[in-house]
Amino acid sequence: MTHDKLQQIVIDALEDTKARDISTLDVRDMTTIADTMIIASGTSDRHVRSLADSVIEKAREAGYRPYGVEGQNEGEWVLVDLQDVIVHLMLPKVRDFYNLEKLWAPVEAPDLARVDG
Repeated sequence: MTHDKLQQIVIDALEDTKARDISTLDVRDMTTIADTMIIASGTSDRHVRSLADSVIEKAREAGYRPYGVEGQNEGEWVLVDLQDVIVHLMLPKVRDFYNLEKLWAPVEAPDLARVDG
């Protein structure tokens, strides 16, 4: 199964369980730990845990076993490591605090053609 299929399985699982603000980040040029990060919010710690359960279940049905799951007991931030795809599921306040979308945003190179002065 391809990376794109796994990514779609995760997104479908999140949409089916009513995840909010699903964001997909291509991090291939920034790290070797994964190709894609998917970030989504849940409305409560129970909802965040339910989102994680859904992602894990759908991935397993497709033949993928998570390498690790962290934070499932607390439910404020659950990370599901599917090797090429890492899924971050968070409460909105946690997501706002850590702002992973900004942290993993591509850095733009300075315009070297522009001369100040």
